Amino acid sequence: MKAIRIAQTGGPEVLRLEDGVPEPELKPGEVLVKLAAAGINFIDVYFRNGAYPAPHLPFIPGMEGAGTVSAVASGVTGFVPGDRVAYAMNAGSYAEYVAVPAAKLVKLPDSIPFNDGAAIMLQGMTAHYLVNSTYPLKAGEVALVHAGAGGVGLLLTQLAKAKGATVITTVSTDEKAALSQRAGADHVVRYDRDDFASEVRRITGGEGAHVVYDAVGKTTFDKSLDSLRPRGYVVLYGASSGAVPPFDLQRLNAKGSLFVTRPTLANYASTPDEIAWRAGDLFKAIEDGKLDLRVEHEYPLADAARAHADLEARRTTGKLVLTI
Repeated sequence: MKAIRIAQTGGPEVLRLEDGVPEPELKPGEVLVKLAAAGINFIDVYFRNGAYPAPHLPFIPGMEGAGTVSAVASGVTGFVPGDRVAYAMNAGSYAEYVAVPAAKLVKLPDSIPFNDGAAIMLQGMTAHYLVNSTYPLKAGEVALVHAGAGGVGLLLTQLAKAKGATVITTVSTDEKAALSQRAGADHVVRYDRDDFASEVRRITGGEGAHVVYDAVGKTTFDKSLDSLRPRGYVVLYGASSGAVPPFDLQRLNAKGSLFVTRPTLANYASTPDEIAWRAGDLFKAIEDGKLDLRVEHEYPLADAARAHADLEARRTTGKLVLTI
């Protein structure tokens, strides 16, 4: 099969298209999926550059995809060849075929194209657990969402608004501000020219936000703390600007008995029932027209390196997908 493989960690140039890569051999409980599309996410960048250790070299990156069941191994029930499926949190998506544990698969409704199926799983389930589980947002609360025009940011804004929250987002350009506003943001702050913590205080009459959903990390973390009201939460779910340096926990009580948590999707989609709940909610919202999924950029498999370069340079908005 054709696949993108990484022989050594580094910049986007280490993503190499190879032909003649052996197809995955199924283990009991696994399903062979012929991929139509793979989602591109910052977690792929972290594995590529070595920030997250890869289990072995060379390896095929990519943590989500959608396609058609090609074969099933022993012990698999509920899936047969020809089923349309999608998944997240399973490595090897930048390829024509991937082996996926049946426990991680969900059936993709006929009404949802493969590109959308690949695009919604990881970022959509992330947005879902952030507003429903890590910090369950309630009507009337205020949420600050960093990277409001990014793939997760646009989905997170919509899900937060559906719960009746007031949403403040941060963006870096007027184009991204317009996208964030179309997703339903009540207030959009240009973090490149305004102090977002001061803006949050102004918008909330000095009280601060109940929660900050922060996928940026190093460059936003301190001011994320400053944006909160007493007993507020920083939900740090990414680090696109780099890791947050160690800090004195005493700062949390000095700033109002604050909470900081660092969740990951693997712990919030750890069972088939939980995956089915989160994916099912997202699929239904898309079908009902209540969730606008923006697949803004589609790249052929051979252009994976360009896709990573665009993502890291913040030249993109919405979701990036590899078509296979």
